[in-house]
Amino acid sequence: MTTTTEQLADLSATTLLRFATAGSVDDGKSTLVGRLLHDSKSVLTDQLEAVEAASAKRGQDAPDLALLTDGLRAEREQGITIDVAYRYFATARRRFILADTPGHVQYTRNMVTGASTADLALVLVDARNGVVEQTRRHAAVAALLRVPHVVLAVNKMDLVGYEEKVFAAIAEEFTTYAGELGVPEITAIPISALEGDNVVEPSAHMDWYGGPTVLEHLETVPVSHDLTGCHARLPVQYVIRPQTAEHPDYRGYAGQIAAGTFRVGESVTVLPSGRTSKISGIDLLGESVDVAWTPQSVTLLLADDVDISRGDLIVPSGDAPATTQDVEATVCHVADQPLAVGHRVLLKHGTRTVKAIVKDIPSRLTLDDLSLHPHPGQLVANDIGRVKIRTAERLPLDSYADSRRTGAFILIDPADGTTLTAGMVGESFASPEPVRAEGESDGWDF
Repeated sequence: MTTTTEQLADLSATTLLRFATAGSVDDGKSTLVGRLLHDSKSVLTDQLEAVEAASAKRGQDAPDLALLTDGLRAEREQGITIDVAYRYFATARRRFILADTPGHVQYTRNMVTGASTADLALVLVDARNGVVEQTRRHAAVAALLRVPHVVLAVNKMDLVGYEEKVFAAIAEEFTTYAGELGVPEITAIPISALEGDNVVEPSAHMDWYGGPTVLEHLETVPVSHDLTGCHARLPVQYVIRPQTAEHPDYRGYAGQIAAGTFRVGESVTVLPSGRTSKISGIDLLGESVDVAWTPQSVTLLLADDVDISRGDLIVPSGDAPATTQDVEATVCHVADQPLAVGHRVLLKHGTRTVKAIVKDIPSRLTLDDLSLHPHPGQLVANDIGRVKIRTAERLPLDSYADSRRTGAFILIDPADGTTLTAGMVGESFASPEPVRAEGESDGWDF
């Protein structure tokens, strides 16, 4: 089975859009998502009947479309979103994977999960309240995760008389703030999720607005997945050695391609060891292929017997990242317990997990004015800041600006396995302050 260059190019023009919703509590995220699913005819009959029954039991005359996404009992009882709710739907023009993330400040960490793979972030603002601290936090997370497109949906326009000046003031404030964070593209849309204005159908109440509806923008926003232009990376998940009569000498290195394209005959380097070889074969779904690309799960066969194990990274020899034990990154702290200088942690990068020490926290971002608080000593839940980490082993790290997959990592509590922090390697909008002189070793140095 041979894949041609033309077939590869066709697959690059994907019709899939991953997007995440975010906003403060009661801004109407779940109602918007429910309206989007309902008006785009993406709700099954039994789902709609269940929502209608639940709404009637609560004394509501019309179906509460927010119930289409608030699936947890605690969410329905409190009227808030707690967990990230994933929804899959499609129109004639595009397929969608939607991550509805929580709005409450204590669940901001969940937005990191939902937006980490998103092509677009849909940030809601209540027209009556305007841009609040949580709005700024969500804009900061979107910028930190380098989400290429951000949509500002100014919701509940029906409660402010569909006034253009209200929308314009909010759009200008948010656009200025997000622009300072480095968000590359911002689109503002005035909507009423409850009434359906500008969600799927254009609003009859806002003739002063001539832009797209939310669904129209989602269907037409350009999404570039250049499968051939990015750095090729394969984190090894498993070494396959059947040692059977049929395959006595088979040795394959299995994993999901994190980025880029691999071809038979290509010279590759195994990191962190630096050993080199050539790809002698690629197995995909039980068949041999000449080329494979992200996000396919494949088995690579190499021409030489190289010592490779889980956690190693296979890369093209001419495009190998540097290996280092000193990691500088921007992070979002997601755990309840603080992250402090001197903490011993585990760093998980791809399929590799190593011991590490937090050597310094140069700065913490203040969301109100985007100033940097130097050397805070620790980060608490939902804080965004810069860290310096020393690892026990060398790691092959890309900059997050170059690769969202291989430039990301998480810090883990070695005592109980709790995820502490999500990290993005390299520079970001939260530029580090000059680093203070390092103190004496605390006994766990590398």
